Amino acid sequence: MFSRRDFLQLAAAAAAVMPAGGTRALAQQGLSEAELLRFAPLGNITLLHVADIHGQLVPVHFREPSLNIGVGEARGLPPHITGKDFLQRYGIPEKSAAAYALTFEDFEALAKSYGRIGGLDRAATVIKLVRAERGEGNVLFLDGGDTWQGSLGANRSKGQDMVDCMRLLKPDAMTGHWEFTYGEARVKELIKGLGFPFLALNVRDTEWNEPVFEPYKMFDKGGVKIAVLGQAFPYQPVANPRWLIPNWSFGIREDDVRATVEKARKAGAQLVVMLSHNGFDVDRKLASRVSGIDVILTSHTHDALPEAVRVGKTLLIASGSHGKFVSRLDLDARDGEVKDFRYKLIPLFADAIRPDAEMAAAIAKARAPYAGELRREVGRTESLLYRRGSFNGTFDDLICAALIKERDAEIALSPGFRWGASVLPGAAITIEDIHNATAITYPNAYRLTMSGERLKEVLEDVADNLFNPDPYYQQGGDMVRCGGLGYSVDVRKPAGQRISGMTHLKTGKPIEPKKDYAVAGWASVNEGTQGPPIWDVVERYIAGEKVVRIAPNTSVKIAGV
Repeated sequence: MFSRRDFLQLAAAAAAVMPAGGTRALAQQGLSEAELLRFAPLGNITLLHVADIHGQLVPVHFREPSLNIGVGEARGLPPHITGKDFLQRYGIPEKSAAAYALTFEDFEALAKSYGRIGGLDRAATVIKLVRAERGEGNVLFLDGGDTWQGSLGANRSKGQDMVDCMRLLKPDAMTGHWEFTYGEARVKELIKGLGFPFLALNVRDTEWNEPVFEPYKMFDKGGVKIAVLGQAFPYQPVANPRWLIPNWSFGIREDDVRATVEKARKAGAQLVVMLSHNGFDVDRKLASRVSGIDVILTSHTHDALPEAVRVGKTLLIASGSHGKFVSRLDLDARDGEVKDFRYKLIPLFADAIRPDAEMAAAIAKARAPYAGELRREVGRTESLLYRRGSFNGTFDDLICAALIKERDAEIALSPGFRWGASVLPGAAITIEDIHNATAITYPNAYRLTMSGERLKEVLEDVADNLFNPDPYYQQGGDMVRCGGLGYSVDVRKPAGQRISGMTHLKTGKPIEPKKDYAVAGWASVNEGTQGPPIWDVVERYIAGEKVVRIAPNTSVKIAGV
């Protein structure tokens, strides 16, 4: 059963009081804490899930993608529908609260009406209320990872600010991805202070091939023995620097997943939940190939879906990113299977949900050492700055412009990370905004020469990571962003043949395979990369420009969509 009733009632109520050009005050009349949390309880177990918070302690603006390409069997399926197609698929009224939370449609106007979303203090309120309603013995709260990274505070404290605050939420378990970019020693140190297990059945040491972390944990909830399996990001040494975790190996390890499910069932598990950081399409394929998993709480690809997706007998839950949502899944679990379920993706509208006092105090304490720096204004923007999109985002266009100017380059490359909050037109660009888009542990902005042939190899390699029709060969994320370089891409073609028509935008001439070009970029996975931190590069550029204006990016021509 796919229940969307509560979500659509919220959307319709908000839309009814939202006339064209309506005010934020009117919009808020359609939103209340009680309405956002309204839910008809079902069964004996409640699963709560958050994922991909990316260091965001406070509410943010975050624009969902205008383009999210699916290939192969995933073509045209959720989560690869956006905008009006998304609204139509789920019956969501335009200009509603749900439309604002889940799509890019009318984002600028709706952001002014509905405000920011998220904040761990709002999440704490929701989680405490659900626990009080259902009883601690019936609720299992799980964190899908990508929690400790993505902000200035997280980067400076090496994840400590997020660990301190998440500890107050008392998750029952978590798994990880960007957590590993703090390095093996720091990861182990932080895990010791969590107060709850870090699960990852697919991480092994490279010397003895032994598990590094607990593969699963058994819980007794609602009179049912529940096994929670952890699945960390499988492509860690490829997508992020291997030298940060040299003694650990990763992978999907489908056979290990299958064996762990069987082991948990033999140990008495009546319900199996997989806490996964594989990404949605990988988990969809995994669910079709591994039996015995009742629920996959999926993350990594930042998808927010207001309905569960069923694959055979497995439910897939996608809970969005940046702290915008808490997922609630109620299960009627009896006789070793799920008899019924009810689901709600709860958007954390910051102006509608009361901040939890305990968490608010912890957040203030965590941000205090950097408070003045975080709010320092560097410049202003006349353009909406956002990151998400299969091929480009305006924040990455800004980063590429900064790299070209500040590093004296012809071409710029910026990684297709999906994390990074948005900045509204007319707003100040603060140090916090810059670090929300750049805060990593390998930030050096390099400058080197690269042949046209090598540039094409780079683009082809990333394109295959994204558009390989087999999800097991996809790494998530979006296409590398290019400054000063245009090209055509056909996502239907095989590896090595997707990119064509590469053009040097400044001269309008084709990129020559044997010619060298001055290229600047950042986030190289190579150890010892030299150059200033990317946030310094971006800050200097914005300070020099004073007011940022980003022209529409038409440099990528897309076929096969």
